Amino acid sequence: MIDDDQKQRMAQLEEKLAAAKKAHEEPEPRADEHYSMANQAWRMVTELVAGLVIGLGIGYGLDVLLGTTPIFMVLFILLGLAAGVNVMLRSAREIQDKQMAEAEQRADADKDA
Repeated sequence: MIDDDQKQRMAQLEEKLAAAKKAHEEPEPRADEHYSMANQAWRMVTELVAGLVIGLGIGYGLDVLLGTTPIFMVLFILLGLAAGVNVMLRSAREIQDKQMAEAEQRADADKDA
């Protein structure tokens, strides 16, 4: 009949098959992940443009109130640009930290398995 060596080989083969099935059962990244990255990109662009528009509005308002040449408008556009870039970099850092945390969780889960 079946000797111990064949039983052991069959058990090893079944373990390999189970591991292969488990590897193929892991879900693929969701299709809407692409859209979430696009949303994050639009968020960053919107933050930059908002900084510029707010700077333009404040500078133009001050120039009209004070009757000056567009010196305040130029100054506040530059300040709005700096603020927009700062907020955009902060958002990028948030996204990066979130992705790093998810990668660490996946690595820990793979190490435990």
